[in-house]
Amino acid sequence: MTASDSLPAQPEPLRPRRSCLAVPGSNPRFLEKAKGLPADQVFLDLEDACAPLAKPGARKNIVAALNEGGWGNKIRVVRVNDLTTHWTYRDVIEVVEGAGANLDAIMLPKVQSAAQVQWLEMTLTQIEKTVGLPVGRIGIEAQIENARGLLAIDEIAQASPRIQTLIFGPADFMASINMRSLVVGEQPPGYDVGDAYHHILMSILLAARSHDLQAIDGPYLQIRDVDGFRRVAGRSAALGFDGKWVLHPGQIDAANEMFAPSQADYDHAELILDAYDYYTSEAGGAKGSAMIGDEMIDEASRKMALVIAAKGRAAGLTRTSAFTPPES
Repeated sequence: MTASDSLPAQPEPLRPRRSCLAVPGSNPRFLEKAKGLPADQVFLDLEDACAPLAKPGARKNIVAALNEGGWGNKIRVVRVNDLTTHWTYRDVIEVVEGAGANLDAIMLPKVQSAAQVQWLEMTLTQIEKTVGLPVGRIGIEAQIENARGLLAIDEIAQASPRIQTLIFGPADFMASINMRSLVVGEQPPGYDVGDAYHHILMSILLAARSHDLQAIDGPYLQIRDVDGFRRVAGRSAALGFDGKWVLHPGQIDAANEMFAPSQADYDHAELILDAYDYYTSEAGGAKGSAMIGDEMIDEASRKMALVIAAKGRAAGLTRTSAFTPPES
């Protein structure tokens, strides 16, 4: 019997991750401030945001901040260090033993193989059993940050039932393929034939959707350029990504807006669902397709509408219109 055999069979309901706020674990003031910000998710960082000498203290700060509460409905995540370093096992043990009951997921950066995810799964299971936590409740977020990880993306996506999200890490990825740019997330100078990140983003998105996971875009480092953030976020939002990292409070509202349907699109999606239910029923004539105004709807329309409606509901949108069956 493996660790996976004892994990929950059913995934949790969709929780929005439109804005995923990075918070350095070495800064107690930032940890406290993050509790009151309107981000869907916070990830308390033990990796790049913490200098090597600050990592032991950062673990203690994170445990204290998680246990103090005050996070509301935010998804609470801790990013541990890359598994090729000597810090990772202590990160996982100290954080999960100290605050596992108040933790939703562990983010593993620079994932290059399914085996790395499986190591984290087994370690989490052992800790949960040892300290009496529900086995399998703590999820895993896998961050793809180099060419090897992207080539193994499908195996990584199905490496553990705990995996909830796949995340693009643009800065390290750009370095790993020798991309000629120093501006994270922007197009490299001289590349004028399309989007240099399209293949990467689509590969991550396809793997996520193939295994019922969420797909999250990485950060935009020009933190005061909100228009630039919107432009870059619009690229992954248009493809179907679920959210994006934010590095500054000023980016949160933009992310929440960009990765949620507009009110008009949400209302239209709900209208399609109601209309399709009616027209396929006996009362509506048991039709396979029907017209709403000048628009024909069918089963494919219903599937697309389900996506928009689910994202709108998760984002807290409420309907401003209703479907009225035609008079007989």
